[in-house]
Amino acid sequence: MWILPLVGYLGVVVGFSFLTLAIASGLYYLSELVEEHTVLARRLLTRLIYSVIAIQTLLWLFDRFPFSLSLLSVISHLVYASNLRRFPIVKLSDPLFILSCLLVGLNHWLWFRHFSKPLPPPPRSAGTWRQPYQTSVEGMPTFTEVASYFGLCVWLVPFALFVSLSAGENVLPSMGSEYATGEHISTAGLARGAISSTGKSKNKGMAKALVDGVRDWVEETGELMGFWRGERTRRL
Repeated sequence: MWILPLVGYLGVVVGFSFLTLAIASGLYYLSELVEEHTVLARRLLTRLIYSVIAIQTLLWLFDRFPFSLSLLSVISHLVYASNLRRFPIVKLSDPLFILSCLLVGLNHWLWFRHFSKPLPPPPRSAGTWRQPYQTSVEGMPTFTEVASYFGLCVWLVPFALFVSLSAGENVLPSMGSEYATGEHISTAGLARGAISSTGKSKNKGMAKALVDGVRDWVEETGELMGFWRGERTRRL
């Protein structure tokens, strides 16, 4: 067979493209919601962080999760919560923001190592025989349980912060934006620049800025390679 494998490869490429577009559209829509409901988003993020801390504590108490990793997860979420002190503005060079990014990777690596280790075999009782290399599979978590733990307790809060926070380079001059931009804004400059064309201060979320950047890069690359004509080419 020659054609069917090619059709299969083509289907994988098309499916991956649609999945990427769906994720980008979802990020863009969530960023728009956060921009319109900043106070509600901060309240939900705060409750989400403390809910994950409560779940982690219950897992340590009842399911015998390791104390050191559970403590690291709790401390990590407290560090994530510190990024909400000037929500939704965040300075990319802020030590707490950099530490949060490092803790995301560290938590993922350590918990992946923990779940990858097989459970030790139970003690052998009298009259039974067991191979020394055999392990007990009765108490091992399933793939669904492990995936749910990673999704809720490891990735959910960092992903929500990534969608909700606005990078300092994208913040228009407004009250409190000196923290993000590092510049002092006078009262006259605040009156002129704090309001956008629609009459409201507009913060551009990091997820929205990422989607816009990728879209602009694809448009410019396609225009240079001759796949389509851009606005500048049409004007000429």
